[in-house]
Amino acid sequence: MSISTTEKPAPNGKPAGVTAKVVGLAVAGAVGGFLFGFDSSVVNGAVDAMKEEFLMSEAVTGFAVAVALIGCAVGAYLAGKVADRYGRIPAMKLGAVLFLVSSIGTGLAFGVWDLVFWRFVGGLGIGLASVIAPAYISEISPRQVRGRLASLQQLAITTGIFAALLCDAVLASSAGGAGQQFWFGIEAWRWMFIACAVPAAVYGWTAFRLPESPHFLVMKGKDDAARTVFDTVMPDDDTERHIREIRQTIEDDRLSSRKGSLKGPILGLQAVMWIGIILSVLQQFVGINVIFYYSTTLWKAVGFQEQDSLAISVATSVTNILVTLVAIALVDRIGRRPILLVGSIGMALSLGVMALAFGSAHGTGNEISLQGAWGPVALVAANVFVVSFGASWGPLVWVLLGEIFPSRIRARALGLAAAAQWVANFAITLSFPVMAAGSLPLTYAMYALFAAASFFFVKFKVPETNGMSLEQAETLFVPKGSFPTEVRS
Repeated sequence: MSISTTEKPAPNGKPAGVTAKVVGLAVAGAVGGFLFGFDSSVVNGAVDAMKEEFLMSEAVTGFAVAVALIGCAVGAYLAGKVADRYGRIPAMKLGAVLFLVSSIGTGLAFGVWDLVFWRFVGGLGIGLASVIAPAYISEISPRQVRGRLASLQQLAITTGIFAALLCDAVLASSAGGAGQQFWFGIEAWRWMFIACAVPAAVYGWTAFRLPESPHFLVMKGKDDAARTVFDTVMPDDDTERHIREIRQTIEDDRLSSRKGSLKGPILGLQAVMWIGIILSVLQQFVGINVIFYYSTTLWKAVGFQEQDSLAISVATSVTNILVTLVAIALVDRIGRRPILLVGSIGMALSLGVMALAFGSAHGTGNEISLQGAWGPVALVAANVFVVSFGASWGPLVWVLLGEIFPSRIRARALGLAAAAQWVANFAITLSFPVMAAGSLPLTYAMYALFAAASFFFVKFKVPETNGMSLEQAETLFVPKGSFPTEVRS
């Protein structure tokens, strides 16, 4: 993957180069995505040991895994308010603190409700990071490579997932099982959570070294500070034009009836909010996090040993990273819509195959087995699904969420859309153990139907935003006549 430094010329006639500084800032901003992926997926290798340790039922196990997602929804909703009032960087710092204390608390949990509480706190941190990272990256990125830089959020998430699953596998293997004692007599599954403290500390240190978003600075009337940031990250671009565009968009929002509000005529929200919410919900309703939260348990259920199941989960996470790199390479070349549409087709077909494969399974609940070639078929289909998602809906939904909302409401709108995403994730994560115990074929068939629905939603409701400034892109999602003036160049 490469990011060209000789993109299209800027409006002032200078070449709009992409500096190492702006790439570095985007990478640093995406560290929150790494924590997001690590903290949300580390539970994969610990599920069965947690269940045995605290004698949890299927429903309680599902809740213990999914409760972090309630925290994510709350954190995402609050992130917009924190980011708009105090700035993007203070929100990052708060997220780092929440990550740190929750990792220690979860690892040392002494009971079910103690475990649940600390996972909820960790979810608050994930929710904050899930909103702030795409907003910050979009606001400091040149338009020509904004898609690629914004996709670093998903690359960081997938890398975090890989690191978490690799950590799980190494700890479980070294201890002789996730439930076995390891360092200082503490079980391996507890060390899986404690390990989250390391990236949390790195995230906090990074947040103290980043400049504030220039969009936020202009919104607060700090044009000189914004000018300094723009001159640093985009020295060959037209800084004054960027500031004029942001000011004009803010003024348009003030003059319009919206006045920076999320409220609108469609069930109480603006149309653009519903597009963001539906994109977020569909991203989760295809069932991707079933693979990353429960894959070890799933592959054990169909006949693989614990070590093999963990190895398969790690291999799947590596695949996820590689295909995210493909998406980053293509998003600014061929656009958002074509990639999303192809990804929807791949997800629908692979999920359909998984439904067929598990339709041939023998046994019920956790005591199932796939006969003959159906085991390898299910494994291949699961990885095709990960490839299809990772190269399309994984990174590109975050790109679009960073582009489509008006500047004045971007942080709050992203917060609401991300909250909807986490609620959807919670619903899928909580329901999977119970649904899987009832019928895995019907479960995967349902996910396939949502994947098919995602194709039609993009085809008919999502316009292309490739190559546009944030201010230009957001006008595509606003009903004609909502703005009293055009965005000026």
